[in-house]
Amino acid sequence: MKEPKKYKSALQEKEGVTPPEHTDQHAISKIQKKRRVQPSTDALIQGIFNGDMASLSRAITLIESQQIEHSKQANEIIRACLPKANASVRIGITGVPGVGKSTFIEAFGKHLTNGGKKVAVLAVDPSSSISKGSILGDKTRMEELVKDPNAFIRPSPSGNSLGGVARKTRETIILCEATGFDTILIETVGVGQSETAVHSMVDFFLLLKLAGAGDELQGIKRGIIEMADAIVINKADGENIKPAKLAKVEFNRALHLYPEKQSKWQPKVSLCSALHNEGIIEVWNMVEEFVKLTKKNGVFESHRHEQNKFWLIQTIEDRLKNDFFNRKDVKKEMQEQIQLIEAHKTTPFAAAEYLLGLN
Repeated sequence: MKEPKKYKSALQEKEGVTPPEHTDQHAISKIQKKRRVQPSTDALIQGIFNGDMASLSRAITLIESQQIEHSKQANEIIRACLPKANASVRIGITGVPGVGKSTFIEAFGKHLTNGGKKVAVLAVDPSSSISKGSILGDKTRMEELVKDPNAFIRPSPSGNSLGGVARKTRETIILCEATGFDTILIETVGVGQSETAVHSMVDFFLLLKLAGAGDELQGIKRGIIEMADAIVINKADGENIKPAKLAKVEFNRALHLYPEKQSKWQPKVSLCSALHNEGIIEVWNMVEEFVKLTKKNGVFESHRHEQNKFWLIQTIEDRLKNDFFNRKDVKKEMQEQIQLIEAHKTTPFAAAEYLLGLN
């Protein structure tokens, strides 16, 4: 009788490469030390002026840091960059999640870089409540733009900052301008009050909408519409073309009900399909028309002066609030006042009056 044929298993373990008995600890230590060495302030400033992206990224990291020594270094860099700033067009882009902001920004950014522009994208991501880091990671969502040598993308976690906008976005804009970027795109999370904060740091405010979302019929979210310099109805392709055209008519009617802007600019509504790269040129033409008009009538410059005043006051308020809550006596008395409130022995208003009166 014939013996059954034996088959060799395809799952076999092969002998690996034997690691060396001795490793060059000196070499490893040298590499680790090199990684830890941070460039000097002057080196970072010079790198920024030379258009070096690595220097820009390191400087932005210093700006976002909570450490005091980093804050001092960051302030020196910002002061040095100020004379080379303010030469860009700053565009805020907002819209509800799912409206296609990242797809639009990639198509828009590519159009600009193809035309010789240098584009910086400051994408403010929602923060993870656990790690405090960015959740969405815009670099992974803008595959083409991230590889463009004339583009720079910086996703920042929004944290607990004003309206969901990264705490130091204003300073980051200055560094990007000093690096040579002439167009700054600021993407908001698209939820909460982030739109108000972004509006206070940009020249042109662009609102992305979807057709059939109901917004054109429910009072049109008055606050955001008032801020918008243009409404772009995205995803206007395929079966969405007809609803998009209807939405455009509705938004145009609504925009004419709002009072005239100080800039004398009449906000416009445009259709766009970022996925198919349609309508992108028209959006940029709107921005150029707006900039030309506002620079001619002086509103562009006066608007930036007003923004600087707003951010001066905002920074002072933030600093005073942080200093107050970090005081040891306030921390101690705060707990006692909370207990008194819970025991119905005082009111929140009386407790606040008492805490603010501490010397």
